[in-house]
Amino acid sequence: MKKGLVTLFLSGFTFGVFAQQLIIPSLEAIPSFPPVFELRDWKEVARQYTSFVFDLFAQGELLPLAWWDRRGVNFGLDHLALPAYVGDRRYGQDGTQEAINVIAAIRSGTLVGLDMSHWQGLNLVTMQKEFFNRANGQNLVLNQPNTASGNSFWYEIYPSILFFILCYQYPELASAKTGPDDLSMLEIMGIVAERWYEAIHVLGGKDGLPDFSWQAFDFAKMQPVFRWWREPDAAAGVAWLLYMAYITFEDPRFLTAAEWALAYLEDLAAKDYNPLYELLLPYGALVAARLNAELGRDYDVWTFVRWCFGVSDARPGWGMISGEWDGQRVDGLIGSLTDQEGYAFAMNTFVWAEPLVPLVRYDPRFARAIGKWLLHAAVNARLFYAPYRPASHQSSAFWAETSRGVIPYEGLRRWGIVGWEVVSPYATGDAVRNKWAKTDFALYAGSHAGVFGAIVSQTNVEGILQIDLLATDYFRGLAYPTYLYYNPYPEEKNG
Repeated sequence: MKKGLVTLFLSGFTFGVFAQQLIIPSLEAIPSFPPVFELRDWKEVARQYTSFVFDLFAQGELLPLAWWDRRGVNFGLDHLALPAYVGDRRYGQDGTQEAINVIAAIRSGTLVGLDMSHWQGLNLVTMQKEFFNRANGQNLVLNQPNTASGNSFWYEIYPSILFFILCYQYPELASAKTGPDDLSMLEIMGIVAERWYEAIHVLGGKDGLPDFSWQAFDFAKMQPVFRWWREPDAAAGVAWLLYMAYITFEDPRFLTAAEWALAYLEDLAAKDYNPLYELLLPYGALVAARLNAELGRDYDVWTFVRWCFGVSDARPGWGMISGEWDGQRVDGLIGSLTDQEGYAFAMNTFVWAEPLVPLVRYDPRFARAIGKWLLHAAVNARLFYAPYRPASHQSSAFWAETSRGVIPYEGLRRWGIVGWEVVSPYATGDAVRNKWAKTDFALYAGSHAGVFGAIVSQTNVEGILQIDLLATDYFRGLAYPTYLYYNPYPEEKNG
């Protein structure tokens, strides 16, 4: 492999990518090769994490982490719950568990080869139906089993993305029903798609260009909400939900609505306005690439991907972090570039890869850019974990050993103050400072590590990764195994 060459491996055939590679300016600014190459076995991290957090008999300070919510408010199902943080003040309070943590952990374990439908005799997959809020009339997969929409787009869209992924991962379970009053996971998926179709219609999709410049959508009142901030990248998440629903149910209305959502993003592209708020934008980039490849559309994928690695206009300062923090490279981590001069988040970094890596299958022009980014992100994400920070450079070091090195801190700040000393980088979070929990170790972050675990493998050449392009390419047709290899060296390498 020559320097910078990206190679695809398809079912026994190896070939270079000859498509003109597109340049993402922020990625050009980082080194080709991470100055410190220390790659974790992310598959093993995710497997150990799954075993640890779902162990009801774990012993030690602030353990166990899981508890049973036996209310079954929506389907009468006992539900194994997890807190957002270790030492969370809400631990054991039924209904406080979050889908972005619990469903995420099920999909993460599945990605690294664990059968979560038979986890120690438990069907953890079907339990996730409890996040479908039908008892309260919302009829949506939301972040808690009994909550309301109208607060934050991403908190009210991403749980459905995770639920849809489970439907793809467990197709037989997704179709199963236990009685006439039950709903299958697939039926829930259809209802969610219908609800978002109705919402996008209200937002103006009926005229071809909906307006997502709101904070959320209140499904009880069927109207958008704005209080304090705007989350325009909700269009990307809705586009993903509706296109996956179109593939599943072959209802042309869902395709039309997905394209309405992308039309909104295209309109922002014409205005050069980056709509990134939290983590939905990359899913829209993937849908745009798939529609171009599968249906012959002509969406501006380059702008969408450039936004993912740029700096947000909707949430100033948010984007991809790069550079050195006290001599430590942090290239490729995702978060805020400006919050106290830098605050990277583990969840966002893991999730970025889920839609952007399979995008390369549909638009090989991004192979070099995505390969380079993932190399750095996969190496530097280790810094979220206690073993890779001195005790003085982490906010909850008293629990570091108990974390077993598989539960990460919520984030990594450029600066931390320990006593009278300023240290950098500093593994920490918002939980202790805001009195949400006794530690800053975040399960809602660790529950996404399986994304890296499924995608990233080391080859026999240090620094050249085997990147699985199919692992998170959900709702696709049959495909031969397909891998991406990126050579960061100045000379040709042979494996």
